[in-house]
Order: sequence, then structure tokens, then C-alpha cells
Amino acid sequence: MPPVITGFDYRRVPVAEGVSLNVAVAGSGSPIVLLHGFPQTHLMWRHVAADLAADHTVICPDLRGYGASDKPAETGPDVYAKRTMAADVVALARALGHERFALAGHDRGALVAFRAGLDHPEAITHLACLDVLPTLDMWEAMHGVTAAVGFHLYLMAQPPGLPERMIAASADAFFGHFLDVWTGDPEAVPADVRAAYLDACRDAVPSIVADYRASAGVDVEHDRVDREAGNRLRMPVTVLQQDWGAALGYDATALWGAWASDLRHATVAHGHFMAEEAPAEVAAALRDLLTR
Repeated sequence: MPPVITGFDYRRVPVAEGVSLNVAVAGSGSPIVLLHGFPQTHLMWRHVAADLAADHTVICPDLRGYGASDKPAETGPDVYAKRTMAADVVALARALGHERFALAGHDRGALVAFRAGLDHPEAITHLACLDVLPTLDMWEAMHGVTAAVGFHLYLMAQPPGLPERMIAASADAFFGHFLDVWTGDPEAVPADVRAAYLDACRDAVPSIVADYRASAGVDVEHDRVDREAGNRLRMPVTVLQQDWGAALGYDATALWGAWASDLRHATVAHGHFMAEEAPAEVAAALRDLLTR
């Protein structure tokens, strides 16, 4: 059995036709949904979730296509669009009795959270995004040889077939690479959790690639439409990021500020997996957000 978040109840919740999400739930009080990143599962929130569950209802799903959640076939570009995945999250919260809730996401989960904030402002009370730029801004920031750091974005943007075969042929090496190079403190991801991440990713190559492929297509178009229409995030927003702007030549605070009026942006010194490397700091930032 893979590791679980101690003290959390697990269940499967239908969120769309033919799609149910694996979700861990604990606590009571105002609800917050925590969305994981790549190459992880809901387990990445294990420390932060336990902290917040002392006075909040904490909901930690595996995103569609990841972990123990359903992995529908990529029959079209919308199946793994962040718009679709955001609708999953709103449906999940509603199924658990919450019409309004706070939402925090890391990496891929942050892109889903960002889209949920734009598409469902009536449902999202507070929004936190960890270590990403919005999809459209991300692609505009990647240029020249510095873009090599995001080689996986370009690989998984290719048409179906080649990226899936290449990654599946060496799945542990591929996904393990990111767990190695993106971690500031290797002890933050213990052996049993690392094994659970690799097992989950090995079994989900087509859906993970489909998620990334959507971010090179339909997700960009959705962001562009919102940018051109002047749509902005209406709720309080917190962003925690490594200092990627210094490396890639952009002003992260300015980019995020174009999307959010009530923004608190902080640069952190931890590795990409900050919720596992510095859970007390991340939990404190989320608690601060929830007071705004």
C-alpha cells in the first residue's frame, strides 16, 4: 500500500462523467483545497495538510490523470485542459458540501487553481499559487538557451505518440530526474514517498503527457482570451516562488500583478518542492492568506 496522510479519510468522489477523484479529507472549519504538482500526488501536502486541519476542513485530491484518480483517454484537447480540471475541483468541493472554498496549488496544481480562480470567482474565496507563472506568461518567459531548464515542457508538447513512448521507456529515470534536480533538501522526500511518486507516474504516462500537451495548446488560448478581455483574479492571491525571474529575465511580481489586484508575492530560498521542504513556512503563508 502506498503511504497516506495520517489522520485523513480517503474516498473516491465523482466529479464528471466517467471521472472520479481520489481525495483525502480531514478537519473542520472553513474549507481549503490543496492541489499537487508534478511529478507528485496529493501526498506532497502531507505536512501542510496536517497543520491546516487543526482549524480548517482540508481537501487533498489527486488531479485527474494523476495518482489514484481516474485517467480518461485524451480524446480531444479539452480532456486535460486546466479549465476541465478546474471544473473537477469545483465539483469535488460541491460534492463534499462546500459551495465556496479557498484553493492552493503547487506547480501543475497551481495552474489548475489559477484557471479555477478566473472561471469560478463565485466559488474561490482565496487563491495561492506555488512556484509557477500563468501558462501564457510561462511560455513567453521561456527563450534562448535558458529555456533548456524546461525541456520537459517542449517534449510533452509534441503530438501524441513519441513523447509517451520515450518517457514510458525510461519512466523512473525521467520522473526521478525532477525529484532530484528540483529538490533543495533531498531528505524532504523520503524513500517511501519518492517510490509512491514514481509508481504513480509510471502508471500515468499518457495522462501526464496529455496534461502538459494541453498547456502548450488549449490552456494558452484560454489565458490569452482572459488577458485580452482584461479578466483578473478577484480574490486575495498569494504567490510563493523561487527566483526564476533572475535566471530567465522576467519580473515575476509584475507578471502576477497583471492578473491579481490583491496580491502578495514572495520569493523563497527553498527548492521547488517547498511544501515538503519548508511546510511550516508554507502553512503560515496560507494561514496569512486566509485572514485577508
